Amino acid sequence: MFTLSIYIIYYNRKGTISDWSRLMVDKHWRSAAKAISWRTIGTLDTILISWLITGKLTFAISIGAVELFTKMFLYYGHERIWNKIKFGRVAPKETDYSI
Repeated sequence: MFTLSIYIIYYNRKGTISDWSRLMVDKHWRSAAKAISWRTIGTLDTILISWLITGKLTFAISIGAVELFTKMFLYYGHERIWNKIKFGRVAPKETDYSI
């Protein structure tokens, strides 16, 4: 971890790498946690909109419950696929010395 910190500080000073997140890859549990947190927000939004449109809270909660699980699995799969795609990623440059 110390070496990674030095690496990040060194490249930030040189202006070569400005985003430390380029050096890391998301773990599966991070994608799952992001899916859960995002779906909580999205489901509350869906329930509210469904309630405003239908006027029936039980119907709105039913819609929210169904989309909660379907969209969570879809988001997780989408996130894992994008982690395998190189589009928009930049590899860190190699140093000519080691610490």
